[in-house]
Amino acid sequence: MTVQLSSIKMEVYIIILTLTTVLSTSAEFEHEALQYVACSDVEEEYYIGYDEEEVGHVDLKQKRGVMTLPDFMGPITYPGLYETGADEIQGCKRDLPIFTKSFKSLHLEMDLDAPQTSIYPKDDVQLGVQNTIICHVTGFYPPSVNISWTKNNVNVSEGMSLSQYRPRTDDTFNIFSTLKFTPAEGDFYSCTVNHKALQGQPQTKTWDVDVALPSVGPAVLCGVGLTLGLLGVAVGTFFFIKVHITD
Repeated sequence: MTVQLSSIKMEVYIIILTLTTVLSTSAEFEHEALQYVACSDVEEEYYIGYDEEEVGHVDLKQKRGVMTLPDFMGPITYPGLYETGADEIQGCKRDLPIFTKSFKSLHLEMDLDAPQTSIYPKDDVQLGVQNTIICHVTGFYPPSVNISWTKNNVNVSEGMSLSQYRPRTDDTFNIFSTLKFTPAEGDFYSCTVNHKALQGQPQTKTWDVDVALPSVGPAVLCGVGLTLGLLGVAVGTFFFIKVHITD
């Protein structure tokens, strides 16, 4: 196991990473398998990943391991995932006071990275059909961020969920917040992010419910063309009609 404690990016937060590099047979691609253990006074996480994608994590509240690869990957199991994660977190919590005391004596300046935020719906939007809106926050350090939602400028929390922190190869982090909603014309939703690097100026992204209605232009033109054609046959006069439709 490799313990990576950066002398530049530090806070009262222990992160233990296990990295295994695997080269493909063609030696053209490099892959990373990752075990991630993190704990602080108020947070604790454990997950395993591959090439920055999560394979599984530990749900400490339900005391179980959760495999999170998509169904098309086929059935994949990790016997003992919860037990392994729980043991690693216990070790992290046990060592936390020691590292906290050591860090305080170093007096090092923490490097801060500000988050980048985007907001988008999970599925195609249909009025009156429940959907999920996603707030993706990425590229931030340290891994402590606050995310809140509003609907039409009113704070909302019902239907909201928050993922675990996910490390990136550049030592920054990702996190997702989702909100279940039922689209209605004219509604708008905002995701607001607070982080140390933003220096008290929250970052807000807004998304409007905008459902495009099917265009009736081509159908109307076709109907008019057919009517004119029938009238032309009736009076014995032939017309050549060229219709140019510009999007």
